[in-house]
Amino acid sequence: MSSQPPIGEIQSAVVNAPGVPVIRNVNWGGLRTLYIKEVRRFFKVQLQTIWAPSITTLLFLVIFTVATGGKRPVHVGGVDVPFADFIAPGLIVMGMLQNSFANASFSLLVGKIQGTIVDYLMPPLSTTELLAAMIGGAVTRAFCVGSAVFLAMLLWPGVHIVPIHPIAILWFGFFGAIMLALIGILTSVWAEKFDHAAAVQNFFIAPLTLLSGTFYSVDKLAPAFRIFSHVNPFFYVISGFRYGFLGTADSPVLPGGIIILVIDIALGVLCYSLLRSGWKIKS
Repeated sequence: MSSQPPIGEIQSAVVNAPGVPVIRNVNWGGLRTLYIKEVRRFFKVQLQTIWAPSITTLLFLVIFTVATGGKRPVHVGGVDVPFADFIAPGLIVMGMLQNSFANASFSLLVGKIQGTIVDYLMPPLSTTELLAAMIGGAVTRAFCVGSAVFLAMLLWPGVHIVPIHPIAILWFGFFGAIMLALIGILTSVWAEKFDHAAAVQNFFIAPLTLLSGTFYSVDKLAPAFRIFSHVNPFFYVISGFRYGFLGTADSPVLPGGIIILVIDIALGVLCYSLLRSGWKIKS
C-alpha cells in the first residue's frame, strides 16, 4: 500500500507553482535593500564623499569673494545682486551635480572591475528597480553635500541666502541631480576602468559645470559664448536653482525646468535600454 500523500495535499503544500513569479509587482524589499547599500557605501567614507566636496565648494566661495575682493554687484534679470549672494546658490547646486555623478559612475564600474557585478545582476530586481535604487543613492549623496554647503553658507559672513521659491529649489536640485546620476550610470556601463570615468568627469562634467554661469552672468558674455551657455543643460539647472534663492534668473525658469525634465526622461530611457540589454555588463 502506497504511503505517499494524495496529489491534492501535495499541491496545497506548494506555495507557488514552478514558473510562477513570487514577486508579482514591485520588489519593495529588494529596492529598499539596494538603496540602503548605495547610501551606506558612501556614508562609510563620508569624510571623502560628503565633507571633502563641501569644503572644496566653500573654497570657491572664499577665492571669489575674499581673495579677489569680489564685492561688486552682478546684474541678473534686471536686478543688481551682491556677488557673494549670486555665486552661493550656484556653488551649492554645482557641488550637488558633481557628487551625484561621482556616486552613480562608481556603482556598476567598481563591480565590473572587482568582479562583484553579480551583486547587482543576481537579485530578483527588475531593470527599473535597479535603476531607481542607484539613482536614489546618487540623489541622496547630492542632497547631503548640498545641505552641508548650505548650512555652512548660512554662517558665512557676507552671504545672505534665504529660500524664496522652495519649489524651484527642489525641482532643479532634484531633477538636476537625477540628470547627473543618469549620466553617471551611462558612464559606469560604458567605462572599463577608472580612467574612463575620470575622463568623463574631467573633460565633460567639470567644464560644463564651470561654464554654466556659476561664477558670472551670461548676459555679460559675447554672443557666441552666450549661445554655448544656452545649449549647456547645466546652465538651466544652476539658473533655476539660483532663482529659488534670489527670485531672479538669467533664463526663463519654466522652460528651463521643462528642458531638464525632458533630458531626464531621454537619459532614463537610454539607461533602461542599456541595462536591460546587458551591454558591457553581462558576458
